[in-house]
Amino acid sequence: MGKHEIEVTINGKVFQEEVEPRMLLSDFVRDVCGLTGTHVGCEHGVCGACTINVNGSAVRSCLMFAIQADGQQVQTVEGLTSNHELTDLQKNFIECHGLQCGFCTAGILMSTEDYLEKNPNPSSKEIKEMLSGHLCRCTGYDGIVKAIEKTIEERNQSVLS
Repeated sequence: MGKHEIEVTINGKVFQEEVEPRMLLSDFVRDVCGLTGTHVGCEHGVCGACTINVNGSAVRSCLMFAIQADGQQVQTVEGLTSNHELTDLQKNFIECHGLQCGFCTAGILMSTEDYLEKNPNPSSKEIKEMLSGHLCRCTGYDGIVKAIEKTIEERNQSVLS
């Protein structure tokens, strides 16, 4: 099989590259585009570390081929910030101790941003259900849940202001 040329917009930057048909999107993002914030853990879609947003929806990049992203809009954890300023969610992860080793953090941030976009006021139970698609061995999830809840509270306060 020959290589295929694809054009993918990642974090607002267009990448036009030739890829093998079997190249995973996670490998394309990390190895070809140099965006190493997307982590690869299980390579089976179970751990959630490789979660990115494609056309506004969270996806496991280890379960998608790079050629499937041809013509698509992709956002990685590097694309969450603007002008090198952390988002409110990222700040709250730090403040609420929602990360330790940080391996799972990028995927959780990407899933959470997508989830809060679609469900801006979830209950604690709903947050925990969303997080059930991510494996974190360090935190016990308590700090992560607190960070998400704090973010929701702050966003609701800013809407009321």
